[in-house]
Amino acid sequence: MTYAKTASLKANPNNPRAIRKGQLNKLVKSLQEFPEMLEARPIVIDKDGTVLGGNMRLQAAQIAGMDEVPVYVREWDETKDGQFVIRDNVSFGEWDMDILANEWEAQELEDMGVDIPVVLDEASEKDLSESIVELYRVEVVCTSEEEQEAAYNAIIELGYECRLLTL
Repeated sequence: MTYAKTASLKANPNNPRAIRKGQLNKLVKSLQEFPEMLEARPIVIDKDGTVLGGNMRLQAAQIAGMDEVPVYVREWDETKDGQFVIRDNVSFGEWDMDILANEWEAQELEDMGVDIPVVLDEASEKDLSESIVELYRVEVVCTSEEEQEAAYNAIIELGYECRLLTL
């Protein structure tokens, strides 16, 4: 395993991903509690020390006070760098919420960075505004078009943008 000083690594100025402060804090905590995670998934850099994969992990490691981190120095040509930056950040899979719900407590999942969907019912509709304030993206699962319309209107009335996705 190759290691590099965190101070010598450079964030990628063309990184198309960003992280919210709350998520960054969770990542910092995650690295502090489970630093071996970085060895299993080292930060990918080019020969000059610019991060191609792991910008957020590097930022979290620096905040956590880590002086060095495991790195993988890419061996492909520079033309693939841009592709790697995008492909490394694409999430192809989806969570199986039944398995997560049966194996983990919701707070544990949230602490590890999993966004828990908000299920809308009459009792939780009034709490929707609090959920929106805490999360960047809220997923509302509706069982009917009427529920979907009510959720949409509630979000709009609170002054937030809303986009309906039909699966």
